[in-house]
Amino acid sequence: VGATNTATSAPIGAPLPPPPPIEVGTAGISARQEYDRRTSKAERQIEAKWGTGRIGRIAKALADEPSSTTAWAKGADGEQRLGRRLTVDLSDVAVVLHDRRVPGTKGNIDHLVVAPSGIWIIDAKNYAGKVERRDVGGWLRTDVRLFVNNRDRTNLVEGLGWQVAAVRAVVEPIGFGHIPIRPALCFTDAEWGLFSKPIQMGGAVISWAKALVAQIRTDGPLDPRTIDLLARELSSKLPAST
Repeated sequence: VGATNTATSAPIGAPLPPPPPIEVGTAGISARQEYDRRTSKAERQIEAKWGTGRIGRIAKALADEPSSTTAWAKGADGEQRLGRRLTVDLSDVAVVLHDRRVPGTKGNIDHLVVAPSGIWIIDAKNYAGKVERRDVGGWLRTDVRLFVNNRDRTNLVEGLGWQVAAVRAVVEPIGFGHIPIRPALCFTDAEWGLFSKPIQMGGAVISWAKALVAQIRTDGPLDPRTIDLLARELSSKLPAST
């Protein structure tokens, strides 16, 4: 009699393990937590100087909040509003994931949308002012840049690169490196001209919410089964912030 094979392996025909669940996440939670952290730190500093009594309470009430702290609250508000818009307007065709952590980094991805048109990486920006595409290169060279409220914000487009790499690192190992990955900047409170169209720059779409939703809803190569598979994989590998 031959030796018994004691290796542990699933018998032929055994049911496969259930796919990982989809955790959609909470839009803006990371920015809100950073705002709360900063305000709590500022309050502790006031208490250390003035105490927790009446004088300390007055000092807190009179203290001006730094713009760097306020920006986190505004950012969280913009992400939350955009998150609601994406969820409501795309729920019939796509899976929308919010505020994803990227293991090994300190960064997060505001929104991921898996739709027939591809995987969309959306960075929400709650900036005021007019959004413009300008060529500042002069006669002999082209230098196209993104301006918001007359400030050069091209770095926002460049900052999408690492997010694309993070998503590609999830989908390539499972055989989906060929599908479209579409980075986008969505300005939630900026100004656009009467006849404006979304801007294409550096491989990214720069848009406002309504126009971005219309682009996401276009036809593409992904069927419902593939959308579900990719959404589950992205949800698992890029977990929701908590």
